[in-house]
Parts: sequence; structure tokens; C-alpha cells
Amino acid sequence: MNIRLYALSTCPYCRMTKRYLDEHGITYDHIEVDTLEGEEKQQAIDTVKELSGGTSFPVIVADGEVVVGFNKTRLAEILGL
Repeated sequence: MNIRLYALSTCPYCRMTKRYLDEHGITYDHIEVDTLEGEEKQQAIDTVKELSGGTSFPVIVADGEVVVGFNKTRLAEILGL
């Protein structure tokens, strides 16, 4: 399964999401949007807006399924936990 996490380095819910994925041995790519610069940062923000309809974090994309926020129940469903 291909999983990407869009997060902010200062966001407690983003840290909880990373911890949850790590605790369950889930491999994922993550992008800390606030640590990016210039065009790369703008592209990440645009992607988050497109995926979530806003700029809420975290945004998790798992094989095309999008979860906005730290939602353990929805993550468990998508990830088969």
C-alpha cells in the first residue's frame, strides 16, 4: 500500500498520526509542509487543498483514499488494522 502523510512539524495531531502509523509498523512517506520552501512548499499546499478542500492537517493518502485529521477509526479501516 502506498501511503503519504502531509503534516506540519508543529502539529500535535500530525505527530500522533506518525506515532500511530509507526506503532503499527506502517511504512509511509511524509512531507512536513511547513519546512519546505518556495515552489516546493506552494505545490505541497496546493496538493493539500485539492485533497482536503482546505488546509487542515494531517492529510493522509492511502492508495487514493484521503483521511483529513487524526482519525484512528478511519485509518484502521483503510489500513486493515
